Amino acid sequence: MQGLDIRYPEAVRTPVVDQLHGHTVADPYRWLEDAADPRTVAWQAAQNQLWLRHAAELPRRSRFRSRVTEFSRAGIETPPLWRGGRRFFLRRSAPQDHPVLYVAEPEQALIDPVLLDPTGGTTLDAWQPSPDGRLLAFQLSRGGTEESSLYVMDTETGQVMDGPLDGCRYSPVAWLPGGQAFYFVRDRQVRLHRLGQADEVPVMTDEASYGLELSADGRWLTISAAHGPSNDLWLADLSDPENPELTVAQRGVDARSGLIVGRDGRLYAVTTLGAPAGRICVGDPNRPAPEEWRELVPEDPGAPLSELAVLDGPALSRPLLVVARTRHALGELALHDLRTGKRVGDVPLPGPGSVGSLTTRPDGGHEVWFSFTGSVTPATVHRYDALTGETTVWADPPGAVDLPEVTSRQVVYRSADGTPVRMLVIAPPGPRGPRPTILYGYGGFGQPLTPTYSSFTLAWVEAGGVFVTSNLRGGGEEGERWHRAGRLRNKQNTFDDFIAAAETLIADGWTTPDQLGICGESNGGLLVGAAVTQRPELFAAAVCSAPVLDMLRYQYSGLGASWIPEYGSSADPDQLEYLLAYSPYHRVCEGIDYPAVLFTVFGGDTRVDPLHARKMCAALQHATTGSQPILFRREENTGHSTSAVSRGVELTADMLAFLAAHTGLST
Repeated sequence: MQGLDIRYPEAVRTPVVDQLHGHTVADPYRWLEDAADPRTVAWQAAQNQLWLRHAAELPRRSRFRSRVTEFSRAGIETPPLWRGGRRFFLRRSAPQDHPVLYVAEPEQALIDPVLLDPTGGTTLDAWQPSPDGRLLAFQLSRGGTEESSLYVMDTETGQVMDGPLDGCRYSPVAWLPGGQAFYFVRDRQVRLHRLGQADEVPVMTDEASYGLELSADGRWLTISAAHGPSNDLWLADLSDPENPELTVAQRGVDARSGLIVGRDGRLYAVTTLGAPAGRICVGDPNRPAPEEWRELVPEDPGAPLSELAVLDGPALSRPLLVVARTRHALGELALHDLRTGKRVGDVPLPGPGSVGSLTTRPDGGHEVWFSFTGSVTPATVHRYDALTGETTVWADPPGAVDLPEVTSRQVVYRSADGTPVRMLVIAPPGPRGPRPTILYGYGGFGQPLTPTYSSFTLAWVEAGGVFVTSNLRGGGEEGERWHRAGRLRNKQNTFDDFIAAAETLIADGWTTPDQLGICGESNGGLLVGAAVTQRPELFAAAVCSAPVLDMLRYQYSGLGASWIPEYGSSADPDQLEYLLAYSPYHRVCEGIDYPAVLFTVFGGDTRVDPLHARKMCAALQHATTGSQPILFRREENTGHSTSAVSRGVELTADMLAFLAAHTGLST
């Protein structure tokens, strides 16, 4: 698509200036932080009209909508969660907008979000059955806000018998034996709730993200309070559930650990303490401190540990530990002797891909279920039987999809400081040649990007483009050291890795600067914003979705305060220096020919406030000297995470059509 002569909506530049630790920092669009300001409302409405006019002219928009819809028809089914001899699982078939929660046997639907809200604006955020499977705690939110309310359902009758308990954003739930009470998190406080009673017993308050884990016998409760890449841990003896005896297991330690008491009475610890890729230790629950632990399964430095499951059913000759690891972004499952920790084998997998969501029967049994997916493999549920040593398909995706032929290869390249970094290149078959390409990345919070089935990717590659996922520092693909190499003052490494990926794709003949688009969401939106402002000449187009972009004020909105351990804070003089150096909003310069940029935001987003995209969009529209459009797409009644599939299809089609038009895929 040729450059356009666009008249942007007026955005007044005001003389707002902050004095921060000796720096004079201008913030001319501070007024756009206030979503209720009439000027902001008018600006957003005008920007949306501008986007709609542009979108109507995108030549491949309808085609992408059709193909993304088709690839989404694969649907999903999750591994079974067993409680009281019954299995619970999610399934979304082709025409459904949201997954439905089922229980079997016999199979029956428990929660269908669309039946609760035909508009599709209600999401099932979390759910947890009681130990006997008779009751179900579940959380619903509306309009994309993720501000969940918790309810309790009788799974036999389908009747809601308790709730709503508000302020339960993705709360963990730990049911006590008997199913008459559970621990949960409400308003940053761990509480005990007894069914049918209004009064709750406070257990702990901490400005942290909590995890709760109950032992199989119901005696021991683990409480985890996360603080960035580390966490504090307590083990509680529940002899008196209303006054649990809390023992500090880990506090003020620069490591992430998790504890559970097994059916054998041993304490199991999964920890990065002294092992950035993770190791497994055992101990005594009466003495849960790290100095009392004994190493059971040592660290594999090249394969970060991600999950584990215990198989200790009576039919087995010896109990086993199933350990999931990620080696250079590819999943693997190993078998270890539970008593000695010795590696005794591997779980056969269908091929290279991603493994997750390990589940077993409550008594351990001899079977483990897991999800497997790959670049062209819809998520499939597999079952491994330790008695036979065989892996079989348990549940295929509910929908059949004709998949395009693609090639996939992992490429190793060098970043600016010489560090080897990997990226996965998915392309149409045939000889390599410069093609319109999307480079995607995240690089934050220790989250790995592993191969996964994506209608976004498949629709693009089917149309003739190349799709690349980069495994940047700041993510978790290579363990905690990899994460720390891209956080706080090392954050520039993440951006350098991404820029080096782009340079490698160009140098190796995959694409050219006129054909290269970039895309990222949330922390990945920060990545895109940094790349656009640091190397604008390297890219033809960018999609910046729900982004964090004002790094001096991000902690004052949404969930920003909880990200300070990842990014730092402008209130700290030393941290301000590196934040100011890369903050995309503050790096926008007048007189630059910026690439085409599309900002996408969501009216119900309570994680990342759309103010970031508003301010950045206004700054780029004012500064750019080129004719490539800077556009802003706002969607109401949806949020940062889960949304109706139909809404996701529309967004994906718009993003792909925009990138196609401005990288030459449509010509």
